[in-house]
Amino acid sequence: MKTPGDRRGDEAARALYDAIVAQARHPRFYTHLAVPDSVDGRFELLALHSFLIFHRLKSDRSVTKDLSQRLFDIMAFHLDQSVRTSGAGDHGSATRLKAMGEALMGRYRAYERALVAQEPQDLEAAIARNLYGSVAEPDLLQTQAMAAYLRQERRSLSDQALPALVAGRAVFGAPPAIEAPFSQEARA
Repeated sequence: MKTPGDRRGDEAARALYDAIVAQARHPRFYTHLAVPDSVDGRFELLALHSFLIFHRLKSDRSVTKDLSQRLFDIMAFHLDQSVRTSGAGDHGSATRLKAMGEALMGRYRAYERALVAQEPQDLEAAIARNLYGSVAEPDLLQTQAMAAYLRQERRSLSDQALPALVAGRAVFGAPPAIEAPFSQEARA
């Protein structure tokens, strides 16, 4: 079976996808920032980091349109593979993939709106609703730290040279460290 990336030039999109996944798996998100270490939590971190890359790539669509589409295709392929290996049947896979695609687009719109909003708590609310959506009472300190991280990463990516990004080189900063590591067990 051919996967997205079998076309010439997809190395950059694959490298960007790998950078997104590697950052989304950074342990500090789960230990210090209490993102649920679950399918939902991992999906939310993938959504957040892919939003950052797509947000940066849209700054010059004439150069990045094809790369953005290829990156999206690779993400869709990997999400599809994850759903299929989780045991969903073909019909169930299509339904779950459609829901995941809609969720991704919803996250992208929410983060985009919140980043341009005048009120800083708009981004914190979007993060609490999405990234910590499966947590009964998200911790304000972690929500604020994640909002600051998202703003910082947006600035950092906008400072990274477009030719480097088009070549597949994106650099994310370290996730913030909350002084006292938070754990799900401590909350119970």
